Amino acid sequence: MEIGELPGRLEETVERVGRVVYGARRLTRDALTAFMAGGHILLEGPPGVAKTLFARALARCLGLDYRRLQCTPDLMPGDVLGANIFDFRSQEFHLTKGPVFCEFLLADEINRTPPKTQAALLEAMQERSVTIDGVSHPLPGTFFVTATQNPIEHEGTYPLPEAQLDRFLFKLIVSYPAEEEEVLAVRAHSTGAGTPDLDALGVEPVFRREEIGELRRIPGRIRADEDVARYSVGLARATREHPSLSVGLSTRAAVVLLAAARAAAALEGRDYALPDDLKSLFFPLARHRVILDPGAQLEGVTEEEVLEEIVQSVVPPR
Repeated sequence: MEIGELPGRLEETVERVGRVVYGARRLTRDALTAFMAGGHILLEGPPGVAKTLFARALARCLGLDYRRLQCTPDLMPGDVLGANIFDFRSQEFHLTKGPVFCEFLLADEINRTPPKTQAALLEAMQERSVTIDGVSHPLPGTFFVTATQNPIEHEGTYPLPEAQLDRFLFKLIVSYPAEEEEVLAVRAHSTGAGTPDLDALGVEPVFRREEIGELRRIPGRIRADEDVARYSVGLARATREHPSLSVGLSTRAAVVLLAAARAAAALEGRDYALPDDLKSLFFPLARHRVILDPGAQLEGVTEEEVLEEIVQSVVPPR
């Protein structure tokens, strides 16, 4: 696949996702960027804003094997990973694979399940393998997690631990659509109370199966000069030094920010990354990794305000 093809493929993906989720252009671009960079995404927003529908449409456009895991307070790790079940007829144990054994996993309402089960996804997301009864089982190389969550102030939610949050490349905010987009959505999907039919709406794969592995390798072909790498480090270090933050970005965060910038450059049809690529992805990459100082919280300061201040203060290379 040539880098020059990617802007057209991005437009196709935006158009097909847009048949079911209106006003999702930026969301689609960031999600595709995360997939190309080998990361995972966390979608946060109130119920009823099409988070799950977006994930289904994206999986269809990528042509991946899709499974949905509905997270509930009684969900156990074995329900996610699977378990070895004893077969009395053969007198042997056989692995019954859980929903994590797929290419595209939607973990719906992940913050409604207890921390022990949330932690069960850690190895799968980071290592792309799971360990059951001491035996490691590999997952597909294209394994991609899209998790959804309601805002943490909603009743019945468990905040995700820092280690779990760090496994998500981006935290993408899904808000209510603009009025005209909401009118279009209501008109298009008001023929029934069920979930929109992707087949009926013509949401078909944009990428062939044999192209998916190559899509993941494209960011490695994108040039990132030293000054761009230094800019990524500069943004990360500025979060650690800001007085309103008690926890800033790690070195790993600076690494994946540059990796995501390479993917974003490719989607623009460029074979080189620019500082603007990092700036455009800084908020979704950083908002779930930084932690406000208690004093700043009492003063009503938000993470977004601090990140905006950092972006304005760190001078990009020319």
